[in-house]
Amino acid sequence: MRIGLVAGPWIPVPPVTYGGTERVVDSLARGFVAAGHEVLLAAPSDSRCPVPRVPGMRPAEPDGLNCTLSELSHVVRAYEGLQEVDIIHDHTMAGPLYMHRPDGVPLVTTMHGPLTAESADIYRAVARKGAVIAISRDQTSHVPHAPVTRVIHHGMDVSSVPIGSGEGGYLCFVGRACPDKGLFEAIMVAREAGMPLRIAVKMREQEELRYFREVIEPLLGPNEDFVGEVDDAAKYRLMGEALAFLNPIQWSEPFGLVMIEALATGTPVIGTAVGSAPEIIDHGRTGFLGRTEQLAGFVQEAAGLSRATCRKVAAERFGEERMVNEHLVLFGQLLEGQMPAGVPDKVGLHQNL
Repeated sequence: MRIGLVAGPWIPVPPVTYGGTERVVDSLARGFVAAGHEVLLAAPSDSRCPVPRVPGMRPAEPDGLNCTLSELSHVVRAYEGLQEVDIIHDHTMAGPLYMHRPDGVPLVTTMHGPLTAESADIYRAVARKGAVIAISRDQTSHVPHAPVTRVIHHGMDVSSVPIGSGEGGYLCFVGRACPDKGLFEAIMVAREAGMPLRIAVKMREQEELRYFREVIEPLLGPNEDFVGEVDDAAKYRLMGEALAFLNPIQWSEPFGLVMIEALATGTPVIGTAVGSAPEIIDHGRTGFLGRTEQLAGFVQEAAGLSRATCRKVAAERFGEERMVNEHLVLFGQLLEGQMPAGVPDKVGLHQNL
């Protein structure tokens, strides 16, 4: 089949450093091609994903992150270039509502953000004529009668991630500099556990910079090693040599891609039992989940967990091939008319839950 993929306008595909959604789009594009399909990707012009791309797209606009005007302009250009595809998989919010989509081409969209009362209004409108993918069961649980066709967990190319030894003698944190990600809590957990903490964070937006300057920077001491934002190679080294990865998330994150990255390096995860975390981490097997105040008590136990098991779970449950195949099954059903777009597949949803 000919698959049109639409990424957002703000970050290249794949991202150079931070960018979870863009990593997923890159994995899907490569995976669809590997499975024998044609892909046409609408993404910022400075993207490096090795598939054919829609011409005339603008470079990434990181300074306009979440700007409606940037997204709308990007969507118009994207759909102008996707007139000859069999199915469109859109990862923006505005795109599925665009009124000049190719006639008769099924539309699939993935919800990457939290499902709120406001966003549910948008996805209910989308679901009248398209299929909606959620990325975790928890994401669908916050709105009654969520307009979701199927739940498909994210995946990644685990084989590209080196396995670490876990012998670095430290804990690590990778994320954004914001209260929701739990950086403050990670510092407190590491100190209570008596373990050094290495910190790699994205810090570009004004709110992130302000939070770091006002809350985090005054806290930093000899126990913390702040390494800044890192590329994939440095990130996987950091994770792989850590005794455990700290993920004391403070909100219901729809999917924590960073957790499966840590598992891919063989490193167990210690985090709060909120959002998608219980769908990713097996308590006592690939990490430990609990309340923030409990996490320091799990550190020594985490040292005894099997790193081989963490890696195996990452490959089997969160590998790129599994994610790609589940998308292709849904696409095939839509194209064959087995499940008309806009009609939630209750059987399929139940099976994927």
